[in-house]
Amino acid sequence: MGVTKTDLFNDTQNELAAFAKVLAHPARIAIIQYLLKSNTCCNYNLVDDLGLAQATISQHLKELKQLGIIQGTVEGVSVNYCINPVKWKEFKEKFNDLFDSFNTEFCPSC
Repeated sequence: MGVTKTDLFNDTQNELAAFAKVLAHPARIAIIQYLLKSNTCCNYNLVDDLGLAQATISQHLKELKQLGIIQGTVEGVSVNYCINPVKWKEFKEKFNDLFDSFNTEFCPSC
């Protein structure tokens, strides 16, 4: 059996790609921005504030939660979501490392 395409890349490259893929949808960006601003929320608040259907919000929350960007706690019949600070910091540092690796001194057209 051959290697999968992800096997050709290191863990950091695969993690950054997965994070970028999840961020590639504007609804997920809006959800993240909402959570960063409010620091916590209930799923129904997102439906009211973003104007998307409950099923749509739930699918986007699932994608964000699978990657660990958000975490949720069950309270009665609702789930309160917030940014996972450990994972957020981890991704921030990895993206900063990527962006900081560009050296404009060696780029004559920059």
